Amino acid sequence: MMDVHDRLPQEQGEAAAPSDQDTPGTPRAQAGIGRRRFLGYILAAPTLAVAAQLGEAAAGTTPAHAANASLPELSKLFDLNDMLTDAALPTAGLITIHVHADGTASFALPRAEVGQGITTSTAMLIAEELDLPLDRIRVTLADARPELLFNQLTGGSNTTISTYTPIRVAAAIARKRLLEAAADLLGAEISTLTSKAGVITAPNGRSATYGSLAEKAASRKTVRVAADLKPRSDFSVIGTARNRVDALESVTGRKKFAMDLHVPGASPAMVCRPPTINGTVRSVRNLAAVRAMPGVTDVATISTGVAVRARTFGQCIDAVRALQVVWGPGTAEGASDETVLRELKAAEIPLAVPRLDPLAKTVEGSFTFHFASNSALEPNCAVADVRSDRAEIWAALKSPIVAQEAIAAKLGLLPGAVTVHVTEGGGSFGRKLFSDAALEAAEISKAMGKPVKLMWHRTDEFRQGRTHPMATSRVRATYALGKVLTYEQRHTSVSTDFGHGLGEIITASAAKLPVGDLTFSETIFTLTQQSPYDLGVTTQLLNEVDKGFNTGSMRNIYSPNVRCAQELIIDRLADETGKDRLRFRRQLIKDDRARAVLDKVAELGDWGRKLPAGVAQGIAVHPEYHGVVAVLAEIDCRPETTGRHLPDACTGPRVTKAVCAVDVGLAINPKGLEAQMMGGIMDGIAITLTSGLHLKDGRFLEGSWDNYFYTRQWNAPPELTIVVMPPTSGKPGGAGELAVGAASAAVACAYGAATGTMPTTFPVNHSGPLGFEPLPTVPPIPQSPTDGLDRAY
Repeated sequence: MMDVHDRLPQEQGEAAAPSDQDTPGTPRAQAGIGRRRFLGYILAAPTLAVAAQLGEAAAGTTPAHAANASLPELSKLFDLNDMLTDAALPTAGLITIHVHADGTASFALPRAEVGQGITTSTAMLIAEELDLPLDRIRVTLADARPELLFNQLTGGSNTTISTYTPIRVAAAIARKRLLEAAADLLGAEISTLTSKAGVITAPNGRSATYGSLAEKAASRKTVRVAADLKPRSDFSVIGTARNRVDALESVTGRKKFAMDLHVPGASPAMVCRPPTINGTVRSVRNLAAVRAMPGVTDVATISTGVAVRARTFGQCIDAVRALQVVWGPGTAEGASDETVLRELKAAEIPLAVPRLDPLAKTVEGSFTFHFASNSALEPNCAVADVRSDRAEIWAALKSPIVAQEAIAAKLGLLPGAVTVHVTEGGGSFGRKLFSDAALEAAEISKAMGKPVKLMWHRTDEFRQGRTHPMATSRVRATYALGKVLTYEQRHTSVSTDFGHGLGEIITASAAKLPVGDLTFSETIFTLTQQSPYDLGVTTQLLNEVDKGFNTGSMRNIYSPNVRCAQELIIDRLADETGKDRLRFRRQLIKDDRARAVLDKVAELGDWGRKLPAGVAQGIAVHPEYHGVVAVLAEIDCRPETTGRHLPDACTGPRVTKAVCAVDVGLAINPKGLEAQMMGGIMDGIAITLTSGLHLKDGRFLEGSWDNYFYTRQWNAPPELTIVVMPPTSGKPGGAGELAVGAASAAVACAYGAATGTMPTTFPVNHSGPLGFEPLPTVPPIPQSPTDGLDRAY
């Protein structure tokens, strides 16, 4: 096996090849940098393995045509994604690609696959540089590796950006080493050899497979080597639409999630949870009786409730429902939507620019965004086997190093005695940045002295799980003579938990400090908020209050709320200046890429076409993580639509058309990017129209997907168009979260246009009838359905 670790960027004196960063038709002088040669290492090993670079100079960019000469936001110069990428660079050389004797290549990706398709895009990068078919590349998920430090965090749409060059360099070095071995074996000059589909062929027709060369290509000692990356003109995999490598396993049910694993002795476990958020156990009245129930093996009080272990999950549910627990107060006792809103309003940072009448006119808005559930389709779950001197954990974790160290601290073990296996996950949207289930499973296993397979009930997720925090955004803009002079936004939020830090224990601990938490939030806010428009003197500030809720970095963190408020104010400014809303945005747009996606959706969506009363269009642009997206939404708010009745459904207005244009620089897998945009659009529709949590008496009323009205078939747009723009750079940008902000804002703007009133509370149905009967809080798990058809909690 051969191991190659890239170490350094281009050495002094090395010749530069044509630019890998060049875009077609871009002169070298404008691009500013040639394609680079990277140094790496072939490690002493029986067969072949490889890794990547520590740094790379930035390619030149095409200058944007700024609307006005305003100063760029910090996030335009250096954003959260840049921070995560820079943090990952020092340990990029510690991850390796292996080429095996059977002709396959394998790579343990230090990220979490939770449905976003990164195992596919990673395999595509390897296939491109290694000239190996996708079906001969095995991408698995790495266990927690503390030595990687910041390089094992899955978040901020950063995976493809931070691993793009390191993985390609590793594969390129492996291919070069295989070519060298083939040249020796086949008696040919290396420059005359060709490689295709894992076979290297000489001019005389003789050939050798990668598998036959894997041992010969390896080295008995660590060897420093150099390799060039393919120019984009030679790409045959990157940038082509590919099916997911795990698609067959997914649709046939063979894909393995945490609950599918067979760990010897691990029996089902569930937790009886408090009726209010983070309540505590005072006593259990019927402990002996529950322990004697059929199938129950163990009952134990833990920090989050009372855990039960049984032969089946059905028996766990019966035991949880039977428990009679005396509960102590929680961290949000007595809180309601009204009390939290008053707290947020009181904490708003004052606006600085006064009304400038009569010199200028002012547009203002105050917006409220209610709690939203961060529950994924896969319930929170983990498997734990804790012994006196060691522990082994299996879970879908996006910050496994923090999980490993937190579990070790909880169990009183050294981190090296805790093994954390990262499994594939069925959704996350930020939820799996937190190791709540893994920590809980470890605590239960230790208390019971037995392995457990812990699963949260769906109601647990909605009542005690992570949420997107409730927030307000107050906005004031001034304008004169058709020009925006100032723009102020004061975003106030329930505290966002960044306890996962940057993926390791030091920043995770710092984020939990009394002052550190707000500092961390302020940093994230500053590094993510970016406006596509020139709005004159601009300030966007964050304040956070109330740490009594279980919150998290839910998809796009602050951006959907901030973008929604800003786009609604842009509509107001356009109306007051007497300009078409699209034309007004084009006038303010800062960047050519943003203008291009805006124009594309306007063209495909037929912006401005005549529509019946009660039907309208909205449009929005969102830049983030070196990508930009525009969404045009068309909404039907006519009585015959809003008055639709479906059993157990929240119908209301319907988005009938959505058009999305996305530019992420270089799309690795356009088909995967389209899927990401589709999911983001559905998220945006949900959080604007129907999906919110109602807080009352210290608990959330929603208790299942049945009464948390995410976008359903009857509310999804029957017309959906997604366009992936041609590459605008030589590197990928972030994509996983990009569409949510633009979609939520476009839907809000369309709703305002259709109803004639700017919406200020989200979701817009929040103050209306609940539309469901809240599930009981005691017992915390509802009765299972008796017929399996009418209800499915």
